[in-house]
Amino acid sequence: MTNDTWHDVGAAADLSQRPLQQVQVGRAKVALSCVDGTFGAIHGVCNHVGGPLGQGTLDGDYVTCPWHNWKFHRLTGEGEPGFEADRVPRFECRVEGGRVLIRETPVTSRHKLPHPPHPLDRDTKREPGPLRVVGISTTVMDNAHPRYSTSEALLTTALEHARTKHGLETRLVRLREQRFRACEGYYSKSAHACTWPCSISQMDPDDGMNAVYENLVFWGDVVLVATPIRWGAASSLYFKMAERLNAVQNQITLKNRVMLRDKVAGLIVTGGQDNIQAVAGQMLVFFGELGMQFPQYPFIAHSRGWTAEDMEHNVETVQRSEELHDGARALLDRCLDLAERLQRSTAPDFQRAGRKASGLERRRKP
Repeated sequence: MTNDTWHDVGAAADLSQRPLQQVQVGRAKVALSCVDGTFGAIHGVCNHVGGPLGQGTLDGDYVTCPWHNWKFHRLTGEGEPGFEADRVPRFECRVEGGRVLIRETPVTSRHKLPHPPHPLDRDTKREPGPLRVVGISTTVMDNAHPRYSTSEALLTTALEHARTKHGLETRLVRLREQRFRACEGYYSKSAHACTWPCSISQMDPDDGMNAVYENLVFWGDVVLVATPIRWGAASSLYFKMAERLNAVQNQITLKNRVMLRDKVAGLIVTGGQDNIQAVAGQMLVFFGELGMQFPQYPFIAHSRGWTAEDMEHNVETVQRSEELHDGARALLDRCLDLAERLQRSTAPDFQRAGRKASGLERRRKP
């Protein structure tokens, strides 16, 4: 049954002063546009994740969603050519007696193309098997001309220890090898505009952050994050990654969905400058907010102090220091011990083969 009610949404002279605005027509939010004195009215809810089209902008005759830039023709509601054959409903609109009237029942229906789910849009339940260890190196360098990284060197020592001593599978993610866009502030537009999977990942199939999401959210039980100290803070790549992980944290805020459960983080911080406690402190708070757990003594660090600017000597110190490399191995052991305890407490049938492969069961025997 159609509703032939026409709604007076305001004076044409006033409404024509703004090229695009949101008006209410019955229960529907409508994106009302005006170009060269001609009004158009389409449904104000974007097909993508419900962005407010009436609060967007006009690109020619296309209404651009303010959340993720999807476009719909302001008169027909049809999606942008060459992108998607989507459509939002359009409404009849007319000017009568100097007033803008919009009919409550839309002329066309909404049409959304079906899509297979994004590879990251799946259950975060842990796959059975032995503990798995991920290392994330945030050191910035030229891949074509690599240099020695003290933080990455200690990280690789820890990963090697996981493989050789405990027989565990490991993965190393070097952020410098991943091409990914910085966070573009969708959360600042609206909390609901920050989606999972990340909006950028949905738009860019080659998004390098997918490697971080895949290993951090789905694969790893222990995550070791290594960073140099840069001007008293973690590396720029660390913060670029951290901002994009807002998509993970925001699921807690919006849907009470904790995506990182029973996962353990350990931190490696090195540099030619001091400020270790501030760098490690920020990282502990950040990963704690994501839901990660920490072992006793959750980080190892090295610095020769604020005035030690002779970096070649700093490199030599780390290369030669058995104490630092033993510290990386011990950090890994502490993380594995906590991870194994967490898995046992949440899954009583945690595979005995997994405990044997990790070597943790043998270590507890007298």
